[in-house]
Amino acid sequence: RGEEEIQKELQDKLFLPELEVSFFPSAAVGEAQRSVSAAEDLQTYSEREWKGNTTKSLLIRKGYEAIASEFNLRRVRGDNYCALRATLFQVLSQSKQLPAWLHDSDISKWPKEIQSDQDSIKEWQFPFETSKSKVQHLEQCLELLKKRWQETVQCKSLEERERMCLQVFRGHDEEYELLEALKFLMLRTAIHLHSDMEKGSDVPEFCWLLFARDSSKCPKTFLTNHLRHVGFSGGLEQVEMCLLGYSLQQTMRVVRLYKCDTEEFITYYPNDHKKDWPPLCLLTEDDRHYNVLIPKKPPVAN
Repeated sequence: RGEEEIQKELQDKLFLPELEVSFFPSAAVGEAQRSVSAAEDLQTYSEREWKGNTTKSLLIRKGYEAIASEFNLRRVRGDNYCALRATLFQVLSQSKQLPAWLHDSDISKWPKEIQSDQDSIKEWQFPFETSKSKVQHLEQCLELLKKRWQETVQCKSLEERERMCLQVFRGHDEEYELLEALKFLMLRTAIHLHSDMEKGSDVPEFCWLLFARDSSKCPKTFLTNHLRHVGFSGGLEQVEMCLLGYSLQQTMRVVRLYKCDTEEFITYYPNDHKKDWPPLCLLTEDDRHYNVLIPKKPPVAN
């Protein structure tokens, strides 16, 4: 590998300089320090970050060039929450309406229901201290997600929505509560899908991959060995990206730059609802870190 590729990999493992915050959101965060950056030109970013002429540099730059006329880039803070953070940003910044599941008035009761049936919430870990029980705190996280999603959908202008998103993505406790809410939705969906599998009902194809792993044969081991570590010591794997999209009823359209010139250059998570679920556009150079793609022209309202 070229020297610039090695340096790029090392930088990706650290926090972006202008987005740097302490891992724990209780640390003070300045007004200029955001976990999602302002939009910038893809071509300019590519030329700045991938200057070499190695095989990988040329491939990544070619991938950026292929979509540069369609999108701008927002860089996402490079920690183990990045896939969740990029997805949440797109949800709040682009949703035109609430998904059906968010109309459920009993959403705050879901953690207690799962704790009663599965006794798994006790294993949950948060990236901050809380005086509440884990069930109570997850209830608060879900209510907050519902509130913020409703508020962004009701925004009268793009500018108003932009301001609201900037208030959320500041590395404070609220941002992490929303990210933990997404993780809980993934657990709840995994429980329902696994139950359907055991009953012999039809389930999405990714379910067979999710529960075929020795480390996640059932929802409980999925939580213990995978989900509870997301944000701490690991991120989301591809099959878990499918679960995230299915949980939110959103289709993630991910441009995978290192797959340029292959059929996997653009991958959908999950790939079975491309026509009936809203698309969220993300970008990755390596299937580990995810950034946000912003259409250069605002999408036409449904």
